[in-house]
Amino acid sequence: MNNGISKTADRREFVSRLLGALPEALVVTGLGSASYDVFAAGDRDKNYYLWGAMGGSTSLALGLALAQPDKSVVVVTGDGEQLMGIGSLATIAAKQPRNLTIVVLDNGHFGETGMQRSHTSLGTDLVAVAKGCGIASAFAVDSIERCGEIADRAAARQGTTFVQVRIAANEPPRALPPRDGVHIKNRFRAALGFEPF
Repeated sequence: MNNGISKTADRREFVSRLLGALPEALVVTGLGSASYDVFAAGDRDKNYYLWGAMGGSTSLALGLALAQPDKSVVVVTGDGEQLMGIGSLATIAAKQPRNLTIVVLDNGHFGETGMQRSHTSLGTDLVAVAKGCGIASAFAVDSIERCGEIADRAAARQGTTFVQVRIAANEPPRALPPRDGVHIKNRFRAALGFEPF
């Protein structure tokens, strides 16, 4: 059970279907399981994997969305990381990038540190927090069937969207993306037409 709701989406299938519908999106991952899920969906040079920046994925995605306004930017992170970087939602709301979609995979647990219960299973409502910060388009989903709607919103680039995806508290086999930060940065820059530095 997650946040008192028994229905959950399969995390790997959800991420795979969402990203499959957004082949040109720039994707930023939270560390840990979110990175594994995105990598399992298919490695792309437009994926920016974070390994050691707990709480930083949404801030990085905000900067990317502001720098690349003509591209859809999707951040895929977990509830634990979003809780650690909760203040980023206020900054995102203040800037309101039209091309940013935040997808929080919420299993109600801190998966990377031993599956302790996270605040979302103890009463914190991330959708209410996002709305309270000023992100009007914030909602929760618990099924794969909503992927198309989320992908359409992301592709349309008509406003910041925050999506809390209720997932089961399980741990699929790890699919590890590259760990070389310089390689990830340089290939991402190259995909955007920039020289490495």
